[in-house]
Amino acid sequence: MTDFRTRWHEATSRVGHTLDSLPKPVRIAGLLVFVAFLYILPNKWFYEYLNIPGVWIPLYTTSNDMAAVLFYCAWIVLLSLGLNVVVGYAGLLDLGFFGFFAVGAYTVALLTSPESKLITEYNWLESPWPWLVTVPIAIALALLSGVLLGAPTLRLRGDYLAIVTLGFAEMIRIVAKNQDWVLNGDRGIPSVAHPPGKWSDGSPIFGFEFKPYYWLLLTVIIIAVFLIRNLSRSRVGRAWVAIREDEDAAEIMGVPTFRFKLWAFAIGAAVGGLSGSLWAGQATFVNSSTFSLENSILVLAAVLLGGAGSIGGAILGGFLVIYIPEWLRSVGDVFGLPEVVSIAGRDYDVSPTSLRYFIFGVLLIVVMIFRPQGLWPNRRRAAELKDRQKEVAVVE
Repeated sequence: MTDFRTRWHEATSRVGHTLDSLPKPVRIAGLLVFVAFLYILPNKWFYEYLNIPGVWIPLYTTSNDMAAVLFYCAWIVLLSLGLNVVVGYAGLLDLGFFGFFAVGAYTVALLTSPESKLITEYNWLESPWPWLVTVPIAIALALLSGVLLGAPTLRLRGDYLAIVTLGFAEMIRIVAKNQDWVLNGDRGIPSVAHPPGKWSDGSPIFGFEFKPYYWLLLTVIIIAVFLIRNLSRSRVGRAWVAIREDEDAAEIMGVPTFRFKLWAFAIGAAVGGLSGSLWAGQATFVNSSTFSLENSILVLAAVLLGGAGSIGGAILGGFLVIYIPEWLRSVGDVFGLPEVVSIAGRDYDVSPTSLRYFIFGVLLIVVMIFRPQGLWPNRRRAAELKDRQKEVAVVE
């Protein structure tokens, strides 16, 4: 197994060095081609020709609309980018990230829905606001929530901080579920407004088709990657790395650790709020069932699977945690696998659709055992893990 790890490490290092050695114009051209590929991808006339060479196994999903799968992939990718700032760069374990997502989604729902109680019962608003106006408000409120939560709690570390953030997300969910005053409890808020825009024939761009929402999310992700990448290479990003590696040493060296941790928390919360506002515009209905703990864990798993502290890793992890289970549903269709088997007179459901999360869970465990730094790790982060493994080996 050690030989396999060595060969894998050598192969990935060789690919990385080859890409780094390419001239800058070639790398930019390759990146532009890849971005164009992502924009074309949800078109059926394009993705139907994607398959694994040699054997006809489609890379698109046959059991679910490919554009819908890509939309959910992009949604989790955006959340992963936000959580990566908190967990990957600053090293803060946040289990309640979906709480900020809920703040963004509910803000848009309350302000844009004609059935919001702010309009129908309390007359605080005369009419629904345009979706575009409410997005900055949702981001600002999510950011403020991050500051209000982080200010009294970011002096905690490790497990204690994780418990506090978990409590915050659960508090938001339970309040949304039981509170009937404004949020309407489990009945939720329907008729949330779509983003604006019309095609040349006058029909709305954003309706119930997933493709325009995927393009919108993809554009937002590209802007977010550009901003987070520049931030990570600034003085703020270097302070985050110092805090993640050794907070006490960073404090002694003059880094105001609390302020920079609060920065990371607030930026991550703002991205979560933005993601919630985009999701609410597509779903047109918001209630507490979306903000479960499982979704927070899913986003955290995406960051760790891809590689904490790596923008590429967050994108790859966010894509895989949605795409692989959906793609596994297609395998049964392609090979005509049985849905049910009978053993001793009893029927058992063995369809890939039912077993996809079990298979995906096994894959996650295997990756975490043999690739703890993630599939696309940050080089500095990978070096940190390697040093710690050596320290443990010396102690033993």
